[in-house]
Amino acid sequence: MKRFIIAAVALMATMSLSAQQSWVNETHNPQANTEGLTPMGARVISPEVHDDHTVTFRLYAPNAQRVVVSGSMFTGGMEQRNAVMTKDEKGVWSVTAGPFTPDVYTYTFNIDGLSVIDPSNTLHNHGTMPASSMLYVHNDKPAYYDPNPEIPHGAVTTNYYYSPVSEGLRSIVVYTPPQYNPKKKYPVLYLMGGSGEAVDSWYKYGQVNWIMDNMIAEGKIEPTIVAMVNNQIVHRNNPKHSELSFKMMEREYLEVVIPWVDANYSTIKKRDGRALAGLSMGGRHTQYIGFRNPKVFGSLGILSAALTEADEKAFGTDDIAMGRDKKALKKAKFDYVLVGAGVYETNDNARHTLLHKQLEEMGIDHDYYIGGFSAHDFMTWRHLLYYRLLPNLWK
Repeated sequence: MKRFIIAAVALMATMSLSAQQSWVNETHNPQANTEGLTPMGARVISPEVHDDHTVTFRLYAPNAQRVVVSGSMFTGGMEQRNAVMTKDEKGVWSVTAGPFTPDVYTYTFNIDGLSVIDPSNTLHNHGTMPASSMLYVHNDKPAYYDPNPEIPHGAVTTNYYYSPVSEGLRSIVVYTPPQYNPKKKYPVLYLMGGSGEAVDSWYKYGQVNWIMDNMIAEGKIEPTIVAMVNNQIVHRNNPKHSELSFKMMEREYLEVVIPWVDANYSTIKKRDGRALAGLSMGGRHTQYIGFRNPKVFGSLGILSAALTEADEKAFGTDDIAMGRDKKALKKAKFDYVLVGAGVYETNDNARHTLLHKQLEEMGIDHDYYIGGFSAHDFMTWRHLLYYRLLPNLWK
């Protein structure tokens, strides 16, 4: 035991020495300046995250006239919405902002009206446009969404399969828990992103693999397979997107994804061992597919989302999908349904609020939860996953 503790401390020390985007170790503080070294190929250190949770942003742009940094760290609870940078005699713009609540954020620089990523930051979000840079504001130890070197870790694999629905090769990212055993049967959480997001968004920006590792180690959820499904089934800007995507995604799950996962992983092949969840557009897909297929999925997570009148106008009248069919929803007897969202995206007329009120009036059992400190972003969705959805699965 003593040898293990010494090894763990040594590993933590190594992690702290390899920060500031070194790509050496998986760490909870990748942008702390512990070595005074710029990222490979960069002119300046940016962002530099300090232990007091303030952040210094820098940009070399000698010919620029005005530079502003903005991002999700300026959350709804803050009066400040951006930070204006100042230029020194060497042409380096800088500003120290915060303190910010420890979490993982996205940000951009606005240079004379043009929004760009931080050229000195090797960590960026490519899922949606415009692209943004990642900001990791660390605490003194790993958070629930951070890598923890003292616990076992699962594996993340990108797989490929042919889909007759999209008529092409598609990818699926699968998390398997620590000590995955093909002789054991595991429940599966099917997880989707939002509009225009890449299939790996929940992995790279949602930190779902670290969240799962930590929760399994804490005994808060049984070992679970997480299948991160690409729900970009047609181009997001297709004028018939709503008309096409809901029905196509339902086919994708029933005809392709679930059979493929069941054939390639050791899964519990019944509704009690399947959950479906998604954020934003993925939440709308979850409501449509989940409400219509209670014999396939036992639990649902509708995050920052709900189907709207515009959706129904596009795909056609459907009382079950829209959550209006009381008899069908009562008969479904879902194990768990979460309708959740962030504090600063919630009001009386928010789509998720209206869905909650509708289900409540019909007496449909569900969990309505508003939490976190942010709005329509991964700070909210990570929070919903850890504090609400995952602990309530497989009960």
